[in-house]
Amino acid sequence: MSFELPQLDRTETKRAVEETLERYRIFKYLSFEEKEVSITSSYEERLHGPTNETSDQVAKAATYNVDEPRKRQKYCERIERAVRRLPKMERKLIEERYMTEESEYITDYAVYCHRFDPPISERTYRKIRWKAFYKLALNLNLPIIQNSYEKM
Repeated sequence: MSFELPQLDRTETKRAVEETLERYRIFKYLSFEEKEVSITSSYEERLHGPTNETSDQVAKAATYNVDEPRKRQKYCERIERAVRRLPKMERKLIEERYMTEESEYITDYAVYCHRFDPPISERTYRKIRWKAFYKLALNLNLPIIQNSYEKM
């Protein structure tokens, strides 16, 4: 029995993983604003629509205020668990470049020259980053598989 790893589309996979890590940063570092309900009643005209339906704004807001933070927390835990499974060098690269609060302002250059001891080359950095992205894409179910007819 043989098992082949899928050939991934590098640019699309990189984009998908970076979007996932950006969403992680948003969920992790931006505060959650709870929804509040309006206590002032307002007239709502219903023309030719179902008049027997009522909406419970308080219940919707309460459900959102409970479910949304839990959903965000689970998402962040899932990403953190996937990153913890990476080898040491890959984990350090992903954490330093993509998972810190200031990661939008940190460049690749700053990571491979100043965050690694000893510093690594740009080529080595790119290899390590691609290996990490490949593993994260497979682990987080984000792979964009390259079509075999595109190779020809």
